Amino acid sequence: MGANDSRIRPGDRGLVVRAVVGGAVILGLVALGMLLPHPGAATIRAWADSTGPWFLALFFVAHAVITVFPIPRTVFTVSAGFLFGPVVGIAVCMAASIVAASIAFLGVREIDRRHPSRVIARAREHRAYAPIAARLRARGWLAVGSLRLIAAAPFSLVNYASALSPVPFWPYFGATVAGLAPGTIAVVLLGDALTGESSPWLVVISGALMATGIAGLLLDARMPASPEA
Repeated sequence: MGANDSRIRPGDRGLVVRAVVGGAVILGLVALGMLLPHPGAATIRAWADSTGPWFLALFFVAHAVITVFPIPRTVFTVSAGFLFGPVVGIAVCMAASIVAASIAFLGVREIDRRHPSRVIARAREHRAYAPIAARLRARGWLAVGSLRLIAAAPFSLVNYASALSPVPFWPYFGATVAGLAPGTIAVVLLGDALTGESSPWLVVISGALMATGIAGLLLDARMPASPEA
């Protein structure tokens, strides 16, 4: 192994920077929300609780369907913690995100089978596609997990790029579940903190999970790529 093998690969540097900036922005916005008065928080959560399972089911379906498309999932993740609390919020966000990731992967792979040139051309128009595709070629399903650790790359674009890669569905599925967990838990806990009723330690745990995700992404970016990359 050469002296430069542990340096961050150029294509990954932007992903790491976006992860750090994105995590800092989310933490800053939630901290600001905790400092500002929000008298309606308890009322809104009480309303969500009073609706029973129907509102939760509607939230799940909306989250799963909308995030199949290139729409950020952060608003759903923060809202879930705010509306449903940490336990239910984490469960519904993880389930909806996994469903969305699976639908997007299988759907794009089927479209690519029927109209390959059209799908690849549209994907390559996105400036973040190239580094994600390169990482997938170099590390396969391990790249899926590292990209999920923290919002280094758009959720939907990772789904689409994975579908256009040789990564099989079940390794993709497992890496998605494992990779989404730290970031999802962190952001749901921050959403719960906006109510002003959660323990301050949950915010500390949230920050630690974000830091763990960024550290995992940084470690992966410093690992040497496979010879095929």
